Amino acid sequence: MKPLRLRLLLGIAAVAAVLSWAGAKLWDSMGQLPGVPAAAPIVLAVVAVVLLATAISLRSRLKAVRERRPGAKGVDPLGAARAVVLAQASALVSAVATGIYAGTGIHLLSLLDIEARRSQAITAGFAVLTGAGVIAAALWVQHVCKLPEDHDGPTHPGTAASPR
Repeated sequence: MKPLRLRLLLGIAAVAAVLSWAGAKLWDSMGQLPGVPAAAPIVLAVVAVVLLATAISLRSRLKAVRERRPGAKGVDPLGAARAVVLAQASALVSAVATGIYAGTGIHLLSLLDIEARRSQAITAGFAVLTGAGVIAAALWVQHVCKLPEDHDGPTHPGTAASPR
């Protein structure tokens, strides 16, 4: 499994933001722009907290095993792989959601004189912040579960069988 890169996630968020901004501008010119859901930052914050708790738990368990503490509970490799898949999926979805709310929020900045649009812009801003939190927590889970470099494998130049 290839690790996600921050650059990819930022690119996804940027493309989604541009498309969302253009869509919001078009939709607003044709009628009533739908509101930003108040639950968006809450849901993203819950996902960020779950990923953060997962990273902290895995990190402490891996550290205990590495230090050979008595009674240390190891990490199931399949469980770690599932955590990474959850983190990567969350990061990708969060990058799209962050871009959508950023684009909508940028459009709403031109409508701050309307009270309803001002509160929607604030909600969109909080959604962008919590979306960034999901991305950060997901990348941390991915980092915690990263396997150390294998220097004893057959691809390492020092371990190749020497012809005799």
